[in-house]
Amino acid sequence: MPKALIVDDAAFMRAMLRKILIEAGYECDEAGNGREALVRYQDGRPDVVTMDITMPEMDGIAALKELKRLDPAARVIMCSAMGQETLVLDAIKAGAADFVVKPFKPDRVHAALAKVLGHAAV
Repeated sequence: MPKALIVDDAAFMRAMLRKILIEAGYECDEAGNGREALVRYQDGRPDVVTMDITMPEMDGIAALKELKRLDPAARVIMCSAMGQETLVLDAIKAGAADFVVKPFKPDRVHAALAKVLGHAAV
């Protein structure tokens, strides 16, 4: 079973994404900020990470850069609210494989997972 790490400071956003990922056959772990995400990533080595951009302690872009430094093969899908297009471009430049706009639409999340992991969408 593939593993996903959901990183978002909003518990309700993590819950929404967790539901979509579990229905798609993923085992899920969660982190509330970028710093916690780095620890959880190293402990669990998930197949994919969904990373919010705006978070306390360490934002998603800083966490993405550090994650890619630790593991250049890390597969990260950035998550952003509408209106954060410049941050999304920064994330792609920093190594994000794709991005999904909030609020999450299951079909878009599935398509991003398929793109990043190289398999057909659910």
